[in-house]
Amino acid sequence: MTRPSTPPILSELRSPSSPASQVVALRALKNEIIGHEQKKEMWIGLGVVTPIARILNTHRSGGKRKHRDVTGSVDPFNRNASRTDEEEARLQAIIIVGSLAHGGPGYIAPLNAGSVFPPLLSILCPSESPPPLVLAALRSLNTVADSLALAHPTSETVDDGFLGFLYTEQHLASLAQIIDQVSPALIVQQQISLAAALVAKTCREDTQRKALAHVGVLDALATKLASFMLATGNSSAAPNGSSTAAPNNIEPATTRSKLSPILQAIATIISNSKLRTTQFVCAPAFAAVFPGVQLDSYAGKAAWGSSIGTSGPKRQGYLNSVDSLLPQLPPIHHRDLTSHTSNFPPLGTLGAWGKQARTSRGFSSALELVPTEAINFVEEDESALVAWLVHVVRAEHGVTRLMAGWVLTILYRSGLANKRRETGLALLLVPLLVRMLDKDFKLSSDMPASYDNSALQCPEWLITERASAVLAMLVVDSIDLQRAAVEAGAIKKLSQLLKQSYDPLPANLSAPLWTAYPQGSDTMGNQDNASVSKLGTCGVSPLASHVVRMRESVLTALAALATFEDDYRKAIIDNGVVLFVIESLKPYNSTASKKGSGHTRADGADECKEEILVSGNPTSVLLAACGAARALSRSVSTLRTSLIDADLAAPLFVLLKHQDIEVQVAATAVTCNLVLEFSPMRESFIESGILKILCEHAHSVNAMLRLNSVWALKHLVHTAPNSLKMSCLEELGPGWLKQIICNDTEDLSFHSVFRGDRDIGSGTPITMGTPNAAGEQVDLLNAVEEESTGSSQVADEDEEDEVNMIDSIGALSRPLTDHLEDRSSVSVHNKHPGVSEAIRQRLAAVHDAEIEFVNQARRDDLAVQEQGLDLIRNLICETPSSEMIDYIFRELGQDKVFDMLASKLRPKIHNAFSRERRTSESGVRQTPPPTEIVISVCYIIVHIAAGQPRHRQLLISQSELLKSVVALFNHPHPEVRVACAWLVINLTWADDQSDKLHCKSRAHELRKLGIYEKLAALESDAELDVRERVKTAIHQMSELLR
Repeated sequence: MTRPSTPPILSELRSPSSPASQVVALRALKNEIIGHEQKKEMWIGLGVVTPIARILNTHRSGGKRKHRDVTGSVDPFNRNASRTDEEEARLQAIIIVGSLAHGGPGYIAPLNAGSVFPPLLSILCPSESPPPLVLAALRSLNTVADSLALAHPTSETVDDGFLGFLYTEQHLASLAQIIDQVSPALIVQQQISLAAALVAKTCREDTQRKALAHVGVLDALATKLASFMLATGNSSAAPNGSSTAAPNNIEPATTRSKLSPILQAIATIISNSKLRTTQFVCAPAFAAVFPGVQLDSYAGKAAWGSSIGTSGPKRQGYLNSVDSLLPQLPPIHHRDLTSHTSNFPPLGTLGAWGKQARTSRGFSSALELVPTEAINFVEEDESALVAWLVHVVRAEHGVTRLMAGWVLTILYRSGLANKRRETGLALLLVPLLVRMLDKDFKLSSDMPASYDNSALQCPEWLITERASAVLAMLVVDSIDLQRAAVEAGAIKKLSQLLKQSYDPLPANLSAPLWTAYPQGSDTMGNQDNASVSKLGTCGVSPLASHVVRMRESVLTALAALATFEDDYRKAIIDNGVVLFVIESLKPYNSTASKKGSGHTRADGADECKEEILVSGNPTSVLLAACGAARALSRSVSTLRTSLIDADLAAPLFVLLKHQDIEVQVAATAVTCNLVLEFSPMRESFIESGILKILCEHAHSVNAMLRLNSVWALKHLVHTAPNSLKMSCLEELGPGWLKQIICNDTEDLSFHSVFRGDRDIGSGTPITMGTPNAAGEQVDLLNAVEEESTGSSQVADEDEEDEVNMIDSIGALSRPLTDHLEDRSSVSVHNKHPGVSEAIRQRLAAVHDAEIEFVNQARRDDLAVQEQGLDLIRNLICETPSSEMIDYIFRELGQDKVFDMLASKLRPKIHNAFSRERRTSESGVRQTPPPTEIVISVCYIIVHIAAGQPRHRQLLISQSELLKSVVALFNHPHPEVRVACAWLVINLTWADDQSDKLHCKSRAHELRKLGIYEKLAALESDAELDVRERVKTAIHQMSELLR
């Protein structure tokens, strides 16, 4: 085939005869490719990317011009001023890049290979580039972000490369400058909205969120949000709500300003972090807008400055002045989750009494929709921002309402709202979110158009995708909010959306384009740089991407609604979604995607990938489907009917071997519910080899997978035959089981061990391999903590040591570098001149609670230890137990087992070997062992005492262990006291007449330890179960002591 000659346009771009002729060529190229996919592909093949990148690079080599006046705002005359040929050439090149990127993910690869992104990002700085170029660059970058979002999940993209260029301090600082602009000019407001949109589209990882908070983007967004408060008149910064005053140079937003992209960017940054959320709420801009003026000096305004009626009696008890804009609501009776009765315990942290998760029947809480720690609501110091967001939710419509609800939900979940807000959220926010799920939901026709024309930002699509996700985040831990959602019809609407996500997609979504240059040619004669002149892998259509995102959020919402109530689970099943949940557990068929359908595009992409998107699911959907399956499987009736009929076990067993570790973690969490003794799927799992898989996962370096696997094994061995129990321990390895139980992550003084600061006897420093009292080479059993000092030098040394700390079996906590980044972010925020001392202290407290690395690692280790101890408990419980007790003693070592149990009941000693200890004997304190560990240890002892008489005789001889147990009779947790009473009952039980003499001897030993007096003191215990068990124990001891 005859190769075409180089087009004149390309020749002019490569070797321009003059700047003016180059501009003409660029305009001709722009007009030729816009809206013409075949021409885009042709020009990529001809190698147009390289000269485009060279033209963009002239911004760096040609010097940097200032485009700001002396006040720091953008010069309004620059927009209409004539541009130089070099600037016009860069503008046309930017537009061409945006047009090429609009072609989809396949065009991003050559742009990245041609080094287009670095010079394009360098144009973002508003003080060094003309406003039109900044605006064009933002539009092109948003288009690039949209195309990357359409990349096929099974394909390799240049996503990381683009984000790596964008998320540098230089370019993020440029985004902060853009958002911080205060000019009312239209071009500036477009820049602000597009910069915020770029943040929302590209911020996906926690490290990126930290970087945005660190460079000041979050503070700039907070200042911009405060300008909307001033514009609406909902501020107490000036008398009578006047919007003319501009505290701290905060100018009121204009009619050209867009609120929704600001709220979306804020929600994206502060997600999953109470620290960043608190940093946002404590921004100086909000303190300037709401300085704390009394309600009497406040005149309420409706949204965007329109007056509202203020007649009627004055209501009292507002949390802040903005609450006068909200309707008076009836109170909702708040139900305590710990007292909620159901077939199974809650998914999150359980209450103080009746915690079955610590026994053999508890469900795993390792995989949650959101953090499961109890929300500590603020009392009277709630920010007025909360009430203002509630008002915006009521007053606005469409995307703005949704994004305000998203930010409000994050504040509520972070505990920055008053508990009384839950009433307003149930009556005002939840019904509006559910209404957005309507199949025929339409936006108002008079809503202002957005500056972002991306197909992915289609308001209807965005609302459908995000509304269910926000609803899930809001209701997951609240029975009252779940009830409000169900009463509003959420289950029916979510079920319809899930079914709708499996409707066939149009067949012509990704029709291949004809090309005269088939795959395998030398890329149209250009062999200099094949990657620059060759398209990457094509992606999916915007509609297909929307369907997948909607499916994920709907599954997450259904899981949130099925957290507590069996009635809600039954309603979900009655809506016929079980088969669709099972279908959502099926991953992409990577084999099919590689084989293709026999038809390829010129770039080599397979047509069949669009079909795979419909028949398979990406990782995000698999995780959401596992959450839904786990929530539905918490019902006994569901396990025995709908889920077994739908064959849940088959796809789940495949996911247990999935290549993605997160999918394995989620699938293992579901397995915890499916291997319980009453589950009809238990036998099929055992026959399929679940024991070997779980034991392999239990040895994983991923701590979350290890926790869920041990949890599932605990359920699997309960009431199982002794042969299966022995196989489980053999597969796990006795030494490994001892290690996870004995492993403790130490605090700061633990690291002084490695520095040689702690001397023991001969001066040999204690390390993680130092033998314990039983002679084991295991991690330290007794944690030694060192309180932080006021010296910054010591803190710096501690941070250095934390980097070097290595946990032999891993930790559930985040990497230490993330915590150090958090600390630097807080430091930067605290240095802000507008931050008060009270806010500094509040941020410091949140910072310490959220990122205290070693303490968090220790809490995570305790979760694994608890499950490991419960696994031993289930191995030796039920009949016949004597065989398994002997087996455990033989495999783990009898003395080592008792030493291990005794060590877990000993209190932790703090500062015993710290620097302060060497200079002063004061300051030594002890903390009791965690209640969870105490309960697990106590019931292991109870089961040993329930064995043969020789086991009881062996136990009564463990004086050190029994002395630790004596102190537990006064434990504040009632379940510990019940376990102590059960221990006495078992130790004073005689199997037959031959054991009568030994039984009396054990009773006398117990009396010598003071246990009889302890029992007598518990006869009037507040808990009925304690009193009943104590009554039996006293009766048996009294009979033996006669």
